[in-house]
Amino acid sequence: MKKITLLLAITIIASACKKDQKKPAEIGETLKEYSIEQMMDNESVLGGSFSPDNSKLLVTSNRSGIYNMYTVSTAGGEFEPITKSDSSSVFATSYFPKDERMLFRMDNNGDEIYHIFLRELDGNIKNLTPTKGARAGFFGWAKDEKSFFFTSNKRDKRFMDLYEMNLETFTPEMIYENKEGYNVAAISNNKNILALSKTVNTNDSDLFLFDRTTKVITKINLTLSGNSAADFSIDDTDFYYTTDAEGEFATLMKYTISSNETEKILAKDWDISGSYFTNNGKYRVTYINEDAKNVIEVFDVAEGKNITLPNVNGKSITSVGFSRDENMMRFYAGGSNSPSNLYVYDLATQKQTQLTDVLNKDINPNDLVEAKVIRYPSFDGVTIPAIYYLPHQATENNKVPALVWVHGGPGGQSRQNFNSRIQYLVNHGYAVLAVNNRGSSGYGKTFFTMDDLNHGEKDLQDCVEGKNWLANQPEIDAEKIGIIGGSYGGYMTMAALTYTPEEFAVGVNIYGVTNWMRTLKSIPSWWESFREALYKELGNPYSADSVRLKRISPLFHTDKVTKPLMVLQGATDPRVLQVESDEIVAGVKKNGVPVEYVLFEDEGHGFVKKENQIEANSKILQFLDTYLKKETPIKNDEL
Repeated sequence: MKKITLLLAITIIASACKKDQKKPAEIGETLKEYSIEQMMDNESVLGGSFSPDNSKLLVTSNRSGIYNMYTVSTAGGEFEPITKSDSSSVFATSYFPKDERMLFRMDNNGDEIYHIFLRELDGNIKNLTPTKGARAGFFGWAKDEKSFFFTSNKRDKRFMDLYEMNLETFTPEMIYENKEGYNVAAISNNKNILALSKTVNTNDSDLFLFDRTTKVITKINLTLSGNSAADFSIDDTDFYYTTDAEGEFATLMKYTISSNETEKILAKDWDISGSYFTNNGKYRVTYINEDAKNVIEVFDVAEGKNITLPNVNGKSITSVGFSRDENMMRFYAGGSNSPSNLYVYDLATQKQTQLTDVLNKDINPNDLVEAKVIRYPSFDGVTIPAIYYLPHQATENNKVPALVWVHGGPGGQSRQNFNSRIQYLVNHGYAVLAVNNRGSSGYGKTFFTMDDLNHGEKDLQDCVEGKNWLANQPEIDAEKIGIIGGSYGGYMTMAALTYTPEEFAVGVNIYGVTNWMRTLKSIPSWWESFREALYKELGNPYSADSVRLKRISPLFHTDKVTKPLMVLQGATDPRVLQVESDEIVAGVKKNGVPVEYVLFEDEGHGFVKKENQIEANSKILQFLDTYLKKETPIKNDEL
């Protein structure tokens, strides 16, 4: 989340999607290729909780190489480090409502067993959820500011119960015992009503309101649909939620608790992905997933209209957060070629202050590539959206190799956000097509369910057709197109090399599933409420579905792999176990196919430490240069 300082650079990037966009070579500049150290030296800043007097923000940053907690003045200035972890990442949660004590969360090197920690005013740190092996998640401050809520599976590893933590004694009290596999989705301001969701399948959930006083539970939606809790009104008379019951996309609805009546509040041509009220109900903030990009509306409830958000040189505002008194807003603004920077905005004076400049000073922003959304027809006529990055150096006379990039999930979505790995590969001459194959979220419920029980089949063909689209572009070397992806995208990479072995020249599998039966049997315990939904979409490994699951699991068909493969894995990954990658590497090696394996002992499902990101991405580039570009390998010390 970053910013560009030079006016010329800002002007060029802001107009990058216009027809008269100029590449570096066309404006008399030389395109520079950057090392992975330079590209990963872009800072990542997350969150932003206002101090009680609005003078500071509490944020998370990886500037030290590990995510740690910092404060920064809302008037601008230097980041002040609060934690100095050199192993597990620290993620800031919030200032206390009335003083500058802090909450943060931390797991053990990516094992996803998060605990909630308190930092006292004197710097002492206390683990507030110390139960070994139990997972805890912050769930917001009570309206009276005397407690906070959190969820934990310490009673039953399968289910998350709801607790209230008193700020005087720091003694937790269970206020909802979850024995039925519900998910707590929202809490009324008076604490009396809980919104609960019950997963039906990976698209659809039922919503309920549970009255803690009467013990009565009321179902909100009457038809099978995708429903998600949003928020309660400040006076607790109404409950807001999103649903796709009436069409392809999620709309924002209001449910009046006393009368059980519903009213449509907001509808768009895209999914409304979330909505909430600020602390005193002055504003309603709504997020819209518009063609893989966040669009945010801030609605002034009293005025009955949206406020005008700040203009940051044409960049997209990707997230917002408000102070408790609702006088100040912090926001991030960036784009696919501009990492997002953090700003604060005084709503009365309309003054905005930039707090970060996260793009590495060594990088000329003109060298970064703005993505564009394209669409192509798949094998059966279904239109597939994708996000395309074309290197500046690519021309008809200088054709470049390309990669089909597959997101995680199933059900994820490649977004129009800045991605250092993609920009690094594009900067080094690789076009990237981030495919949103059928089954991706954000394009309607019909599209989302198109891959149910045919994973590794129709969705794989969408990726092959993405390769074919690339091959038809005049700037692409059609003989040099590979496939890359993480998690479910890693599975798609292995499926491509296994079931369509001659389509892609190479594959890069980043902690991808290779044995669906084992993965579905070893789902983390805290996913219990989601287990049956995954079985409905992918198949039940304990039923006759196991025949199909084995058929679509690349591990059992490694003899078909003929193209070079790279596999990257975190040893503490609780979702895709290390054995998945160990076995696929061993199986493919038997074919005499080039295989490279990179294992990080201190990472989980996603690599968050800068030194590991640098190693992973530099080795990916070396692998691609060797087996896709077919150049002499680059030595580590030359990167």
